[in-house]
Amino acid sequence: MKTEILNKLHSEALMLPEAERAELAHALVKSLDAPDDADVLEAWDKEILRRLVEIDAGTAKLIDRDKFRRRMQARIGG
Repeated sequence: MKTEILNKLHSEALMLPEAERAELAHALVKSLDAPDDADVLEAWDKEILRRLVEIDAGTAKLIDRDKFRRRMQARIGG
């Protein structure tokens, strides 16, 4: 059940601009994650670099933010 404090935080968080809500959501999710794993961080670094190379080479298939948001909302039923 929601407490009074949680209800207040929830209401105030929803009034934040989208970018600030995203930053807050990221921080909250990160606080639930296990400690960083060096192997995982290295793997993500390599994956990010691989994707950046594809973008720079023009071989990546990109979608705009609105289309991405619609896809994600459809997946989570939102």
